[in-house]
Amino acid sequence: MASCDGCQLTLLDCEDELLALGEAVDIVHFPEASSALRPQGRFDLTLVEGSISTPEQLEEIRHIRAVSHALVVIGACATSGGVQALRNFADHEQFMRVVYATPSYVSSLADSTPISAHVPVDFELRGCPIDKAQLLEVITASVVGRKPGIPNEAVCMECKRRGVVCVMVARGQTCLGPVTHAGCGALCPAYDRGCYGCFGPRESANTGSLATWELGRGRSKADMVRAFRLITGAAPAFEHESKRHEP
Repeated sequence: MASCDGCQLTLLDCEDELLALGEAVDIVHFPEASSALRPQGRFDLTLVEGSISTPEQLEEIRHIRAVSHALVVIGACATSGGVQALRNFADHEQFMRVVYATPSYVSSLADSTPISAHVPVDFELRGCPIDKAQLLEVITASVVGRKPGIPNEAVCMECKRRGVVCVMVARGQTCLGPVTHAGCGALCPAYDRGCYGCFGPRESANTGSLATWELGRGRSKADMVRAFRLITGAAPAFEHESKRHEP
């Protein structure tokens, strides 16, 4: 759907595991990897990247759901609308007029939405891009018929395991790590930067408490809107928190 294809490329990055994976599954439609496409039929497992941003994509995802036994959506775009969902908080028609010389030629929905807003999904794999170990875990779980073992924990846990000094406490930086789903390996904090929330909110994320703490440190409400309205800003928990601080 609407995406940069980075999450699909994550599968190709699984170099050492691809041969074993190829023995376990028959990949029938993967344009990033092969021109031999067989998109017709019914499928045991379908991985879909990208948000629903055009009327054509809305029709396509409904068809994909109808022919898929299991539908797994991968990446921030597919699970929360992605960075393109920033248009959800603005004037879509104005964006069209500014960007395109002839807006009437462009078919686009007013909002960029996650796939789960339109069809039932069996699993959401977060990230921008997704983590290849988590992707392999989801595929393996599907092959053997069990639930994927993706823990519901915050990025803070990954910081602890890596021995990364807390950038909130030691550096005074704004960081979404306490409310963001783990999976990136604490990449940004490891390079002395606050978490941007690429993996979206973890379950039961206490965004209100984090925002209150940040405001108490002198951050403005506009800072909070920017912090929660980035790559996964349309995820319900982050969207709700950002709207709480709008002027």
